Amino acid sequence: MCDINDNPIKLSVKWNGKEFDIPELSPSDSVAMLKIAIENATGVRPERQKLLNVKYEGKVAKDNCTLADLNLKPNLKIMMMGSLEQAIEGARTKPDVGDDVVNDLDIEEEEVDVENQEIYLAKINKRVRDYKINVLNEPRPGKKLLVLDIDYTLFDHRSVAETGYELMRPFLHEFLTSAYEDYDIVIWSATGMKWIEEKMRLLGVSTHQEYKIMFYLDYLAMITVHTTKYGTIDVSFLNFSYSMVVMVLPVK
Repeated sequence: MCDINDNPIKLSVKWNGKEFDIPELSPSDSVAMLKIAIENATGVRPERQKLLNVKYEGKVAKDNCTLADLNLKPNLKIMMMGSLEQAIEGARTKPDVGDDVVNDLDIEEEEVDVENQEIYLAKINKRVRDYKINVLNEPRPGKKLLVLDIDYTLFDHRSVAETGYELMRPFLHEFLTSAYEDYDIVIWSATGMKWIEEKMRLLGVSTHQEYKIMFYLDYLAMITVHTTKYGTIDVSFLNFSYSMVVMVLPVK
């Protein structure tokens, strides 16, 4: 078994007649994280990937195995089988040759709730490990946590107004002042950090004397998930040590 403090692991994957370089991974990273990296390089979703030469004790390595467990050779070229979603959808389309053709791909697999799937748990663990929070004000003992979205919650970003005073929700500062009595406040947005900081300055939130913002969260704190009902979506998650967390989403 490799020492998890060893140097990063450099790998490549061969798929569909082409070779793709994989960004360096740590020996402590899991097979699930490896599959995420392969998805980023090839577009093949993790659940579609069959990694032919990634084995653990002679068997297919499970998603929760670490790369250190696998004793991978340096510069290993991983051989992969798997299909892109558009190719699968094309295969699922019933050909126009009559009603007697049986679509043998139309088989429902046992589904696992999205929040319990190894691949998304691995994504969350990676975000928790890599995302850097710039704490503006330290948490206060005994307070709950209030997470507020910006768009539509704090201000109407589709308004034709031009000033912060016109854009912000009525009684915004009164609301935040009252909430601050019982809650530490975090501002979240599915946009970039520079945009968040500028909007908070424009609204006068970042400089208000009656309440303080603990920190901001931007789109880098989100993960992408694939669902049957909604397709591919970006979602946020919370991983804070509070007795109670309240997240307020937009009201349009």
